[in-house]
Amino acid sequence: MRVKTKVLAIANQKGGVGKTTTAINLSASLSLASKKVLLIDLDPQGNATTGSGINKDSANPSVYQVLLGDSSIDTATMRSQEGGFDVVPANRHLAGGEIELVEIEDRELRLKKALCEVSTNYDYVIIDCPPALSLLTINGFTAANAVMITMQCEYYALEGLRDLVETIKRIRSSFNKKLQIEGLLRTMYDPRNSLTQQVSDDLEEHFGDKVYRTVIPRNIRLAEAPSFGLPAVSFDASSRGALAYLDLAREVMGHNS
Repeated sequence: MRVKTKVLAIANQKGGVGKTTTAINLSASLSLASKKVLLIDLDPQGNATTGSGINKDSANPSVYQVLLGDSSIDTATMRSQEGGFDVVPANRHLAGGEIELVEIEDRELRLKKALCEVSTNYDYVIIDCPPALSLLTINGFTAANAVMITMQCEYYALEGLRDLVETIKRIRSSFNKKLQIEGLLRTMYDPRNSLTQQVSDDLEEHFGDKVYRTVIPRNIRLAEAPSFGLPAVSFDASSRGALAYLDLAREVMGHNS
């Protein structure tokens, strides 16, 4: 019997915390483990699209047309040749799409309904949410069965985490009763920083086994890879960042076993 598809939204309302890097490299790492993976880019910046080696400007249809009902996910899907996974791309049109969604019935459920067509074709669907608690993020949470929260271990991150957890609770009560926090992923981790260690300890104390054992280090190769349109696990498979994402994939697969 086939294991049910895991639909995992990757989120943080703060930008620059490794969310898109995680979406790309987790997708690629799961693919290396022979899993069928679909990455959905829900961020109008389209960074997950370009970081997967796809030209976002020529992506038509994109997730924008999918959300408005003008295209199926299957038609909009493109292949990340280097990453080994499929991508529903995003580009600047998505920013205007959020405004258009406000007028549409069941606007919070657009992605969930579209995803029903293809989700059984994949072992994992990874959704890269925008860095805001917006209607696009709500669509991601409503379509998902779990959320991965990426965060740096700094003081303000804990404050933002409370807001995000409250949003997840509201989505659970209103649109998606099965939505759970899959885990908290510590990114850009520098163990030499005492505050980093303190915040990390606080996370483990308050969230226990919801904190992934895997820690993503600060690593220049992770930062360089997107400019080549490559996941770090393809760009430099032996780098510390790439190895950490391979470990994360194994941990995620363990949660789904």
